[in-house]
Amino acid sequence: MDYHELDPRGLIAEAYRIEGISAPECRAIFLDWALGRPEGQETAEMETLLAYYGSAAPDHPMSAVLREGLEGPASTAGRRGGARGRRSTPSRED
Repeated sequence: MDYHELDPRGLIAEAYRIEGISAPECRAIFLDWALGRPEGQETAEMETLLAYYGSAAPDHPMSAVLREGLEGPASTAGRRGGARGRRSTPSRED
């Protein structure tokens, strides 16, 4: 497997090289990486990148971010704001 194909801009690789990088910084790098990937291929690529980089650095913040990404999207349940939220709720007359 050519890891450069999965991370052509080297974003994930560079995150693992940055000493003292934080989880929020890794999330921003991950988002940039994910937006540059073809839709629908991210999960398999994350698994491969996590196996490659995460095995050597399991406690690295980027390893945690990749594991979170594999768990799926965050829940979108909850309050919806804006016009969309007002349309789905019956109007109340006071």
